[in-house]
Amino acid sequence: MTDASLQDGLTGDAQFGDYFALLKPRVMSLVVFTALVGLLVAPVAQHPFIGFVAILCIAVGAGGSGALNMWWDADIDMIMRRTAKRPIPAGKVTPEEALAVGLVLSGFSIVLLWLATNALAAGLLAFTIFFYAVIYSMWLKRATPLNIVIGGAAGAFPPMIGWAAMTGDVTVASVMMFMLIFAWTPPHFWALALFVKADYGNAGVPMLTETHGRRVTRNHVWWYTIALVPVAIGTAFTAVGGWIYLAVAVVLNVRFLYGAWLVWHRDETQAEADEYATEKWLFKISLSYLFLHFGALLVEAALKPYGYGGW
Repeated sequence: MTDASLQDGLTGDAQFGDYFALLKPRVMSLVVFTALVGLLVAPVAQHPFIGFVAILCIAVGAGGSGALNMWWDADIDMIMRRTAKRPIPAGKVTPEEALAVGLVLSGFSIVLLWLATNALAAGLLAFTIFFYAVIYSMWLKRATPLNIVIGGAAGAFPPMIGWAAMTGDVTVASVMMFMLIFAWTPPHFWALALFVKADYGNAGVPMLTETHGRRVTRNHVWWYTIALVPVAIGTAFTAVGGWIYLAVAVVLNVRFLYGAWLVWHRDETQAEADEYATEKWLFKISLSYLFLHFGALLVEAALKPYGYGGW
């Protein structure tokens, strides 16, 4: 958590952009996109304004949980190179301000989503914020090398929330969208951890690379990718899937499997020789992997009004 040293470096010249950075806008963009897909592929008539409010609430809730995460993790953010310029360790925003922003935005988003849609969607959003801010940030992240496996659930809920906001229920299709993100998260972050290992070690975060070594991490990247493939392919056979999604998923998963196989078979001498180029490539394609899967689901939904029936 935070300490007095965070207060010492305050510059007092916070701008709007500093407060916006608390919301983790890059993470928020993925949350908004997957939630929007979950909302748009739902098999019900959708009022544009209600849909807009639902996505706004999910985005604001994600931003609120991001601010709470930055408040809690400010001490380790100071140590890690990739997070040292965040608003709190950079001295732009106080921990108290970040906490207030996180609590206000979280509460506002939950209440508004309940009023605009239904209790199930609001409850899922509330649980997601709690899971990310408390279960993951305050407990799992510093307690277990499986932090990213279990904590990945927080980032997997948005499409389920979008679906629930429109339908008022949870179905196999929305669960599979959840599972797609949940299963993707570990190999995605472990690929990152392989080439930023020193950062996590310096901050005392028990990432798998620190507790079990890079060889074990490479094994986990491979086996978790194998577990991801049937989830991604299986989504094609739900109510939101079809031939287009299946074709896209097959291509993407062959590519991702190939990348994971390359990472699995490398040793540290090879990796250091090319500055972890293969690991960085796997991490890069893992970003487009999720976007393209959900993009394919969106295409499936967009074509159905024109007579395309999926299966």
